Amino acid sequence: MAQKINFVEVGPRDGFQNVKEFIPTEEKLKVIDMLVDAGVKSMEIGSFVHPKAIPQMKDIQEVVSRTLEKHGDKGIDFFALVPNLYGAKAAVKAGLKKIDTVISVSESHNKANINRTVEESLQGLEEIRQTLPDVDIILSMATSFTCPFEDITPVENVLRVMRRGVKAGIHKFCLADTIGQADPKMVRDTIAIVKRVFPDEYLEVHFHDTRDMGVACTLASIEAGVPNVQAALGGLGGCPFAPGASGNVASEDLIYMFQSMGMETGIDFDKMLKAAKYETTIIDGNFSSHQIHIGEPCGK
Repeated sequence: MAQKINFVEVGPRDGFQNVKEFIPTEEKLKVIDMLVDAGVKSMEIGSFVHPKAIPQMKDIQEVVSRTLEKHGDKGIDFFALVPNLYGAKAAVKAGLKKIDTVISVSESHNKANINRTVEESLQGLEEIRQTLPDVDIILSMATSFTCPFEDITPVENVLRVMRRGVKAGIHKFCLADTIGQADPKMVRDTIAIVKRVFPDEYLEVHFHDTRDMGVACTLASIEAGVPNVQAALGGLGGCPFAPGASGNVASEDLIYMFQSMGMETGIDFDKMLKAAKYETTIIDGNFSSHQIHIGEPCGK
Protein backbone atom coordinates (compact mmCIF):
# COMPACT_ATOMS: atom_id res chain seq x y z
CA MET A 1 0.00 0.00 0.00
CA ALA A 2 1.22 3.50 -0.83
CA GLN A 3 2.53 5.32 2.23
CA LYS A 4 2.53 8.76 0.62
CA ILE A 5 -0.87 10.20 -0.23
CA ASN A 6 -1.50 13.00 -2.72
CA PHE A 7 -4.47 14.75 -1.15
CA VAL A 8 -6.67 17.04 -3.26
CA GLU A 9 -9.10 19.41 -1.54
CA VAL A 10 -12.26 20.20 -3.57
CA GLY A 11 -14.43 21.83 -0.91
CA PRO A 12 -14.22 25.42 -2.20
CA ARG A 13 -15.86 24.17 -5.40
CA ASP A 14 -17.70 20.91 -4.92
CA GLY A 15 -18.72 21.72 -1.38
CA PHE A 16 -19.57 25.39 -1.72
CA GLN A 17 -21.54 25.04 -4.96
CA ASN A 18 -24.26 23.08 -3.16
CA VAL A 19 -24.84 25.75 -0.49
CA LYS A 20 -27.98 27.73 -1.32
CA GLU A 21 -27.26 30.90 0.65
CA PHE A 22 -24.41 32.91 -0.86
CA ILE A 23 -21.16 32.58 1.09
CA PRO A 24 -19.46 35.98 1.32
CA THR A 25 -16.27 36.17 -0.72
CA GLU A 26 -14.22 37.05 2.35
CA GLU A 27 -15.41 33.89 4.09
CA LYS A 28 -14.55 31.74 1.07
CA LEU A 29 -11.08 33.24 1.02
CA LYS A 30 -10.65 32.66 4.76
CA VAL A 31 -11.47 28.97 4.36
CA ILE A 32 -8.98 28.72 1.49
CA ASP A 33 -6.37 30.47 3.67
CA MET A 34 -6.99 27.98 6.48
CA LEU A 35 -6.63 25.04 4.10
CA VAL A 36 -3.36 26.42 2.78
CA ASP A 37 -2.17 26.89 6.37
CA ALA A 38 -3.10 23.26 7.08
CA GLY A 39 -0.70 22.15 4.34
CA VAL A 40 -3.01 21.49 1.39
CA LYS A 41 -0.95 21.49 -1.82
CA SER A 42 -3.67 20.80 -4.39
CA MET A 43 -7.03 22.58 -4.30
CA GLU A 44 -10.06 23.16 -6.53
CA ILE A 45 -11.15 26.68 -5.62
CA GLY A 46 -14.31 27.17 -7.66
CA SER A 47 -15.93 26.80 -11.05
CA PHE A 48 -16.25 29.07 -14.06
CA VAL A 49 -19.93 28.59 -14.72
CA HIS A 50 -22.72 31.05 -15.50
CA PRO A 51 -24.06 32.64 -12.28
CA LYS A 52 -27.60 31.71 -13.32
CA ALA A 53 -26.60 28.06 -13.23
CA ILE A 54 -24.68 28.21 -9.93
CA PRO A 55 -25.15 31.59 -8.17
CA GLN A 56 -22.63 30.56 -5.51
CA MET A 57 -19.84 30.93 -8.06
CA LYS A 58 -20.66 34.47 -9.17
CA ASP A 59 -17.51 35.75 -7.43
CA ILE A 60 -15.15 33.18 -8.97
CA GLN A 61 -13.02 35.80 -10.71
CA GLU A 62 -12.31 37.58 -7.44
CA VAL A 63 -11.74 34.34 -5.52
CA VAL A 64 -9.17 33.18 -8.06
CA SER A 65 -7.37 36.50 -8.46
CA ARG A 66 -7.07 37.14 -4.72
CA THR A 67 -6.07 33.53 -3.99
CA LEU A 68 -3.32 33.62 -6.61
CA GLU A 69 -2.17 37.05 -5.42
CA LYS A 70 -1.77 35.76 -1.87
CA HIS A 71 -0.67 32.17 -2.42
CA GLY A 72 0.45 31.97 -6.03
CA ASP A 73 4.14 31.68 -5.16
CA LYS A 74 3.77 28.83 -2.66
CA GLY A 75 3.84 25.94 -5.12
CA ILE A 76 0.19 25.06 -4.58
CA ASP A 77 -1.74 23.39 -7.40
CA PHE A 78 -4.83 25.61 -7.66
CA PHE A 79 -7.44 24.72 -10.27
CA ALA A 80 -11.12 25.22 -11.14
CA LEU A 81 -13.94 23.34 -12.81
CA VAL A 82 -14.99 24.46 -16.29
CA PRO A 83 -18.06 23.23 -18.20
CA ASN A 84 -16.99 24.29 -21.68
CA LEU A 85 -14.45 26.19 -23.77
CA TYR A 86 -15.83 29.57 -22.68
CA GLY A 87 -15.28 28.67 -19.03
CA ALA A 88 -11.85 27.25 -19.79
CA LYS A 89 -10.76 30.49 -21.46
CA ALA A 90 -12.07 32.49 -18.51
CA ALA A 91 -10.12 30.33 -16.06
CA VAL A 92 -6.90 30.78 -18.01
CA LYS A 93 -7.48 34.52 -18.30
CA ALA A 94 -7.90 34.65 -14.51
CA GLY A 95 -4.44 33.14 -14.13
CA LEU A 96 -5.05 29.42 -13.61
CA LYS A 97 -2.79 26.92 -15.32
CA LYS A 98 -4.93 23.88 -14.55
CA ILE A 99 -8.61 23.12 -15.10
CA ASP A 100 -10.99 20.29 -14.33
CA THR A 101 -13.89 19.31 -16.57
CA VAL A 102 -16.55 16.65 -16.08
CA ILE A 103 -18.06 14.09 -18.43
CA SER A 104 -20.40 11.39 -17.17
CA VAL A 105 -19.57 7.96 -18.54
CA SER A 106 -23.29 7.19 -18.28
CA GLU A 107 -25.31 8.50 -21.23
CA SER A 108 -28.46 9.08 -19.15
CA HIS A 109 -26.67 10.97 -16.39
CA ASN A 110 -24.69 13.13 -18.80
CA LYS A 111 -27.90 14.10 -20.56
CA ALA A 112 -29.71 14.84 -17.30
CA ASN A 113 -26.78 16.70 -15.77
CA ILE A 114 -25.62 18.95 -18.63
CA ASN A 115 -28.08 18.20 -21.44
CA ARG A 116 -25.40 16.77 -23.72
CA THR A 117 -24.69 13.33 -25.10
CA VAL A 118 -21.40 11.77 -24.07
CA GLU A 119 -20.18 12.22 -27.64
CA GLU A 120 -21.02 15.94 -27.58
CA SER A 121 -19.13 16.32 -24.30
CA LEU A 122 -16.12 14.47 -25.72
CA GLN A 123 -16.10 16.79 -28.72
CA GLY A 124 -16.19 19.74 -26.32
CA LEU A 125 -13.23 18.29 -24.44
CA GLU A 126 -11.28 17.92 -27.68
CA GLU A 127 -12.04 21.55 -28.53
CA ILE A 128 -10.71 22.73 -25.17
CA ARG A 129 -7.55 20.65 -25.59
CA GLN A 130 -6.91 21.95 -29.11
CA THR A 131 -7.61 25.58 -28.22
CA LEU A 132 -5.60 25.59 -24.99
CA PRO A 133 -2.71 23.18 -25.62
CA ASP A 134 -0.59 24.38 -22.69
CA VAL A 135 -3.25 24.08 -19.99
CA ASP A 136 -3.11 21.15 -17.58
CA ILE A 137 -6.45 19.32 -17.79
CA ILE A 138 -7.87 16.65 -15.53
CA LEU A 139 -10.99 14.88 -16.76
CA SER A 140 -13.41 13.86 -14.03
CA MET A 141 -15.55 10.93 -15.09
CA ALA A 142 -18.88 11.05 -13.28
CA THR A 143 -20.81 7.83 -12.55
CA SER A 144 -17.64 5.76 -12.94
CA PHE A 145 -19.07 3.09 -10.64
CA THR A 146 -22.85 3.43 -10.59
CA CYS A 147 -25.52 5.61 -12.20
CA PRO A 148 -28.85 6.80 -10.74
CA PHE A 149 -30.57 5.84 -14.00
CA GLU A 150 -28.59 2.85 -15.29
CA ASP A 151 -27.52 1.07 -12.06
CA ILE A 152 -23.98 -0.43 -12.06
CA THR A 153 -21.74 1.20 -14.65
CA PRO A 154 -19.97 -1.16 -17.07
CA VAL A 155 -16.20 -0.62 -16.85
CA GLU A 156 -16.16 -0.35 -20.63
CA ASN A 157 -17.97 2.99 -20.29
CA VAL A 158 -15.01 4.32 -18.31
CA LEU A 159 -12.47 2.87 -20.74
CA ARG A 160 -14.30 4.32 -23.74
CA VAL A 161 -14.16 7.84 -22.35
CA MET A 162 -10.53 7.42 -21.33
CA ARG A 163 -9.56 6.19 -24.80
CA ARG A 164 -11.02 9.33 -26.35
CA GLY A 165 -9.39 11.46 -23.70
CA VAL A 166 -5.94 9.98 -24.25
CA LYS A 167 -6.36 10.32 -28.01
CA ALA A 168 -7.16 14.01 -27.49
CA GLY A 169 -4.07 14.50 -25.33
CA ILE A 170 -5.58 14.16 -21.85
CA HIS A 171 -3.47 12.14 -19.40
CA LYS A 172 -5.08 12.86 -16.04
CA PHE A 173 -8.38 11.26 -15.03
CA CYS A 174 -10.54 11.13 -11.92
CA LEU A 175 -12.89 8.22 -11.21
CA ALA A 176 -15.93 9.74 -9.50
CA ASP A 177 -18.52 7.91 -7.42
CA THR A 178 -21.20 10.50 -8.13
CA ILE A 179 -24.09 9.10 -6.08
CA GLY A 180 -22.04 7.32 -3.42
CA GLN A 181 -23.15 3.82 -4.28
CA ALA A 182 -19.76 2.20 -4.85
CA ASP A 183 -18.36 -0.44 -2.50
CA PRO A 184 -14.70 -1.33 -1.83
CA LYS A 185 -14.75 -4.47 -4.00
CA MET A 186 -16.28 -2.59 -6.91
CA VAL A 187 -13.59 0.08 -6.52
CA ARG A 188 -10.73 -2.42 -6.46
CA ASP A 189 -12.10 -4.34 -9.45
CA THR A 190 -12.66 -1.20 -11.55
CA ILE A 191 -9.24 0.26 -10.78
CA ALA A 192 -7.52 -3.06 -11.55
CA ILE A 193 -9.02 -3.06 -15.05
CA VAL A 194 -8.38 0.63 -15.69
CA LYS A 195 -4.75 0.35 -14.58
CA ARG A 196 -4.24 -2.73 -16.72
CA VAL A 197 -5.56 -0.96 -19.83
CA PHE A 198 -4.00 2.43 -19.03
CA PRO A 199 -0.91 1.71 -16.90
CA ASP A 200 0.75 5.06 -17.61
CA GLU A 201 -2.13 7.49 -17.06
CA TYR A 202 -2.54 9.52 -13.87
CA LEU A 203 -5.61 8.56 -11.80
CA GLU A 204 -7.46 10.25 -8.95
CA VAL A 205 -10.57 9.10 -7.09
CA HIS A 206 -13.54 11.06 -5.74
CA PHE A 207 -16.13 9.46 -3.47
CA HIS A 208 -19.40 10.59 -1.96
CA ASP A 209 -20.45 9.40 1.48
CA THR A 210 -24.10 8.69 0.71
CA ARG A 211 -24.00 5.21 2.24
CA ASP A 212 -21.18 5.88 4.71
CA MET A 213 -18.63 4.06 2.54
CA GLY A 214 -16.61 7.01 1.25
CA VAL A 215 -13.66 6.44 3.57
CA ALA A 216 -13.68 2.67 2.95
CA CYS A 217 -13.80 3.15 -0.82
CA THR A 218 -10.99 5.69 -0.68
CA LEU A 219 -8.83 3.24 1.26
CA ALA A 220 -9.70 0.50 -1.24
CA SER A 221 -8.51 2.74 -4.09
CA ILE A 222 -5.21 3.33 -2.30
CA GLU A 223 -4.80 -0.41 -1.75
CA ALA A 224 -5.48 -0.85 -5.49
CA GLY A 225 -2.63 1.52 -6.36
CA VAL A 226 -4.23 4.97 -6.64
CA PRO A 227 -2.82 7.23 -3.91
CA ASN A 228 -4.36 10.43 -5.38
CA VAL A 229 -7.57 11.20 -3.51
CA GLN A 230 -10.09 14.04 -3.49
CA ALA A 231 -12.30 15.11 -0.60
CA ALA A 232 -14.23 18.17 0.60
CA LEU A 233 -13.78 19.98 3.89
CA GLY A 234 -16.63 19.12 6.24
CA GLY A 235 -18.02 16.62 3.77
CA LEU A 236 -20.08 19.30 2.03
CA GLY A 237 -21.56 18.51 -1.36
CA GLY A 238 -23.91 15.98 -2.82
CA CYS A 239 -25.61 14.92 -6.03
CA PRO A 240 -28.98 16.37 -7.12
CA PHE A 241 -29.94 12.89 -8.34
CA ALA A 242 -29.57 11.44 -4.82
CA PRO A 243 -31.93 13.72 -2.84
CA GLY A 244 -31.19 14.03 0.85
CA ALA A 245 -27.90 12.16 0.54
CA SER A 246 -24.75 13.08 2.40
CA GLY A 247 -22.09 14.92 0.49
CA ASN A 248 -18.50 14.20 -0.38
CA VAL A 249 -16.28 12.18 1.90
CA ALA A 250 -14.94 14.65 4.47
CA SER A 251 -11.34 15.78 4.17
CA GLU A 252 -10.73 15.69 7.91
CA ASP A 253 -12.10 12.13 8.17
CA LEU A 254 -9.63 10.95 5.54
CA ILE A 255 -6.70 12.86 7.01
CA TYR A 256 -7.45 11.39 10.44
CA MET A 257 -7.41 7.87 8.98
CA PHE A 258 -4.22 8.48 7.01
CA GLN A 259 -2.49 9.93 10.06
CA SER A 260 -3.61 7.02 12.25
CA MET A 261 -2.27 4.55 9.70
CA GLY A 262 1.10 6.28 9.43
CA MET A 263 0.56 7.52 5.89
CA GLU A 264 2.26 10.72 4.80
CA THR A 265 0.00 13.56 3.61
CA GLY A 266 1.84 16.74 4.57
CA ILE A 267 -1.43 17.93 6.17
CA ASP A 268 -1.80 19.16 9.74
CA PHE A 269 -4.93 17.35 10.96
CA ASP A 270 -5.62 19.76 13.82
CA LYS A 271 -5.53 22.76 11.50
CA MET A 272 -7.75 21.03 8.96
CA LEU A 273 -10.26 20.10 11.64
CA LYS A 274 -10.21 23.71 12.85
CA ALA A 275 -11.03 24.83 9.30
CA ALA A 276 -13.89 22.33 9.07
CA LYS A 277 -15.36 23.46 12.39
CA TYR A 278 -15.04 27.08 11.33
CA GLU A 279 -16.90 26.23 8.13
CA THR A 280 -19.88 25.00 10.17
CA THR A 281 -20.17 28.46 11.78
CA ILE A 282 -20.50 30.30 8.46
CA ILE A 283 -22.43 27.79 6.35
CA ASP A 284 -25.81 26.15 6.74
CA GLY A 285 -24.93 23.02 4.81
CA ASN A 286 -25.17 19.24 4.68
CA PHE A 287 -22.01 18.22 6.55
CA SER A 288 -21.18 14.50 6.41
CA SER A 289 -18.04 14.81 8.55
CA HIS A 290 -17.62 12.64 11.64
CA GLN A 291 -14.61 14.47 13.07
CA ILE A 292 -16.41 17.81 13.51
CA HIS A 293 -18.79 16.18 16.01
CA ILE A 294 -16.07 14.61 18.16
CA GLY A 295 -14.94 16.45 21.29
CA GLU A 296 -11.61 16.29 23.09
CA PRO A 297 -10.23 12.74 23.68
CA CYS A 298 -10.84 11.22 27.11
CA GLY A 299 -8.29 12.41 29.62
CA LYS A 300 -7.90 15.90 28.20
